[in-house]
Amino acid sequence: MSVELQYCEDLFRYQRRKSREVTVGNVKMGGGNPVVVQSMITSDTRDTEACVAEVLQLAEAGCQIVRITAQTKKYAANLENIRDGVRAAGCDVPLVADIHFKPDAAFEAAKWVEKIRVNPGNYADKKKFEIREYTDEQYAEELERIREEFEPLVTLCKDLGRAMRIGTNHGSLSDRIMNRYGDTPLGMVESALEFARLAREQDYHNFAFSMKASNPKVMIEAYRLLVARLASEGPDWNYPLHLGVTEAGDGEDGRIKSAIGIGSLLADGIGDTIRVSLTEDAVHEVPVAQALVIEAKSLPTGKITEAFAPSWNPFEYERRKSEIISRNDHRLGGTELVRVFTSREKYDAVSHKLDQMGDYQPEIVIEDSEIRAIDPRDASAIQKINEASEAQLVTVSDGIDLAPIAAFRLLAARLDARHIILLKDTLKPKSDDFLPTLLRGAMTIGSLICDGIGDAIIMQGESAPGQSLRLSYNILQASGARIFKTDYVACPSCGRTLFNLQDTTQNIRAATGHLKGVRIAVMGCIVNGPGEMADADFGYVGGAPGKINLYVGKQAVKFNIPEAEAVERLQDLIREHGKWIDAPAQAVEI
Repeated sequence: MSVELQYCEDLFRYQRRKSREVTVGNVKMGGGNPVVVQSMITSDTRDTEACVAEVLQLAEAGCQIVRITAQTKKYAANLENIRDGVRAAGCDVPLVADIHFKPDAAFEAAKWVEKIRVNPGNYADKKKFEIREYTDEQYAEELERIREEFEPLVTLCKDLGRAMRIGTNHGSLSDRIMNRYGDTPLGMVESALEFARLAREQDYHNFAFSMKASNPKVMIEAYRLLVARLASEGPDWNYPLHLGVTEAGDGEDGRIKSAIGIGSLLADGIGDTIRVSLTEDAVHEVPVAQALVIEAKSLPTGKITEAFAPSWNPFEYERRKSEIISRNDHRLGGTELVRVFTSREKYDAVSHKLDQMGDYQPEIVIEDSEIRAIDPRDASAIQKINEASEAQLVTVSDGIDLAPIAAFRLLAARLDARHIILLKDTLKPKSDDFLPTLLRGAMTIGSLICDGIGDAIIMQGESAPGQSLRLSYNILQASGARIFKTDYVACPSCGRTLFNLQDTTQNIRAATGHLKGVRIAVMGCIVNGPGEMADADFGYVGGAPGKINLYVGKQAVKFNIPEAEAVERLQDLIREHGKWIDAPAQAVEI
């Protein structure tokens, strides 16, 4: 993808993207309005009382838009009762129907809720994983068939004043898109634009886009490419964007993965509404989303007066080509592992129990590393380093008034590529609550790693030595820079889920958490199952109530396994493919 495309006006200075305003009930998003926080209930849509209670709980927590699954017309019809119950309770939070596969469910839902979410990959589209080439004529025939299914919904939404989200998921691209564009960010964008063009032909503009993926790198690239493509289409294509990392998982890992994907885009001024997707009770998603918005708004705004071109391609990941040096018996730079630094004070605090810390090892002490810290705006400092005969280890000085992402991007743009860069989560270490510290670190370091910048990292914002090391490694894992433990792709619960996702995910973690480098997907249903498992080694997917299908990659290999046996059968499947090892002795908790 050409770097001539631009997804934001200035990669070194925050400017919020200018989008048109879209109205969802009484909520306005885009058009300069504050970023809107969304979530999704997990109750069965047929259970009116449970759905109403969960919507009210989310609204009380500060959720501004609530989504509800509507998998069939029968489920969608009960949205009327849910809406009436919510309104009778004095709550005016807008409701969204989540539609997959069933156009008739969308038509029914549009009668009762303020917004319809459609997924271009499975709304009136084929998804059989057929492998064949589409001729231009066949491609046009497919688009015409989609037009016949989609245009009536557009007309209905326009007549009723409903909003729409054209929400592409990396895991559910159609055969047609997959065969022409592949499983790529470009395919995601093209899938959404096809539906947007049909909407615009009906003079319907009250819609937003999303480009969700479980891999933050893919998600970031897809949104950047979408923004660039929208800008190239013309100034009236400035539709608002809904941000989210789908199947982020739970706990610390889910929050870190979400902060990398959502936070990095917010930091570039992209995003008008967000949802943090956690495999937890939905109410826990809201404070994380709110904190992410606060972090993005509170970035330092120091000036970079000169214009600089980026030294990386924002639309295609490639690690910066630095040379290799050695520090503390560890190799840094090039294609070596991204190393974890710590301070002398923190190292001394944990040095007596290094053999008990498992994989969360401090690798290099910053005071012993011969590092050069500079303000990247200082031309003379940059020149001295670039004139050095050997590659240098360099970082940004603490205390300067630049946002860390901008500062390190500028450093990477001005330094010769041979020099090694140490990333920091913050340039102004301060005592803060754990959640903001976690989100800030993931947003900053994760964003830069996804840009291909950084050969080592240090967490300065977290004062607890062991905790700062754990966060460092977990950020590297979530950004795909250093896989040192089992990686889980776990979707959030919703009304489609065919088993208890939270309990099952924890059971699978307990059984497989020691398998370093193995990626396991835990999916409540088939909506995003095979596609979002593109990078997973194994998958655990709800096939029917009480029954589980097991996957190897995208291929289902075991069917209708009783839920009580499924975790053990997953372990057997991992053994069959030679990826099982016995669990080691338990390391101490840090």
